[in-house]
Amino acid sequence: VEEFQKTRSLIGVDSDEIAALGQTYALWGKTAEARKQLQELGKKPQFVTAINRALIYAGLGEKDQAFHWLERSFEQRDTWLVMVRAPWFDPIRSDLRFAELVRRMGLPP
Repeated sequence: VEEFQKTRSLIGVDSDEIAALGQTYALWGKTAEARKQLQELGKKPQFVTAINRALIYAGLGEKDQAFHWLERSFEQRDTWLVMVRAPWFDPIRSDLRFAELVRRMGLPP
């Protein structure tokens, strides 16, 4: 969290940083703080990729919401969707929808 705060003071706040901080809070069980980051994403004047919201929801264990945003990312052909293979999405990896998404993306299981 200190590093995220340092980044904010140096370069400002971007949606990727907000999502990473939100997931960090979620994984630590600080759901209120994670939800604040979701609200902050909603206030951004520029486009926010769907995968950023999916990242926080995955950390919160809210699988339906995570997959909703992953589907949006897939529909938008978001290049950041390749990040779905990163450990950040481990909290939802065991869900059958995850394997189906990876298959539709044409990635190896």
